[in-house]
Amino acid sequence: MTKDELESLRYPIGKFRAPDEITADMVSEWITILEQFPYRLESMVRFLNKTQLDTPYRPGGWTVRQVVHHLSDSHHHSYIRFKWALTEDRPVIKPYDEKFWAELPDARTGPIAMSIEHLKAVHYKLVYVLKRINETQWNNVFIHPDTNSEISLKLNVGIYAWHSNHHYAHIENLLKRKGWN
Repeated sequence: MTKDELESLRYPIGKFRAPDEITADMVSEWITILEQFPYRLESMVRFLNKTQLDTPYRPGGWTVRQVVHHLSDSHHHSYIRFKWALTEDRPVIKPYDEKFWAELPDARTGPIAMSIEHLKAVHYKLVYVLKRINETQWNNVFIHPDTNSEISLKLNVGIYAWHSNHHYAHIENLLKRKGWN
């Protein structure tokens, strides 16, 4: 497999690119993606068997099972980051090592149903909050200590809409390549 082919498997929808200006329409579209995502994901993975769930989406990549559990963990962190930024002035968030989390027993062998249900709950709560944020609050920020950069809530909603679609495409492309869809 060539380097370009591997990169295409790794970033099937491309890397996230922040728009120069984030409009209210963009934010609304991103919220809709987050609102629908857990159900789209569940629909795609619920009938996969153990062998399929334990198949990596690319050479050297996580298994479908690990991707589902990663989405639950990552979006839980995102929800907390939104809440911190809404309740604190420029909070410094705590990063986590997603690679190590993906190697823990729940991610390696746990039933995906627990993470699907968790995603549904987290997204339900997150979307409820996001639909009620006022214009000023969208500009609230948190600080990511790895880059020491400020991330606004309106940017973060875009990042997580992209993140949802990014991992969805990982699984969707694997299913297509294997003829499992």
